[in-house]
Amino acid sequence: MERILNKRKVRGKDKYLVRWKGFTAELDIWEGRKNLENAKEAIEEFKKEYQQNMEDVVRQEHEEGTFQWGELPGRFMAKKLYR
Repeated sequence: MERILNKRKVRGKDKYLVRWKGFTAELDIWEGRKNLENAKEAIEEFKKEYQQNMEDVVRQEHEEGTFQWGELPGRFMAKKLYR
């Protein structure tokens, strides 16, 4: 695994968008936490990065007066690869 890109909840369970080493974005896949038991360090790194980025976005948008709860910055939105 190269890194975790995003997180979402599906039926109450955490799913992580994973980029595998040596593969392109087209092969990113949502994996359950159970399948990532050996990647605890990567999950913690993602949580820290996500928390810091969200704090930065909230602070910046609050200062600009454009912050709206429920909206995530574009880099945390999952991409749709197919219809």
